[in-house]
Amino acid sequence: MHLFMQAAAQAVENGPHFPWSAAIVYVVGFIAAVSIGSIAWYNSKRPAGWENKERPDIVPKINKDETP
Repeated sequence: MHLFMQAAAQAVENGPHFPWSAAIVYVVGFIAAVSIGSIAWYNSKRPAGWENKERPDIVPKINKDETP
């Protein structure tokens, strides 16, 4: 219990501080998410090796111009 009180007193004495480690984790995570998402979006057009192949029969063709 004494340790917690000592840590609290030290925090009050030093004043509030900005959590740099958490901010760095958020920034690095955001950059990683944007990078991985961009790579996934770019590669989502056709799987590797299927660029010039015809669509398999089990995959339905979806027309974007049709209205229900």
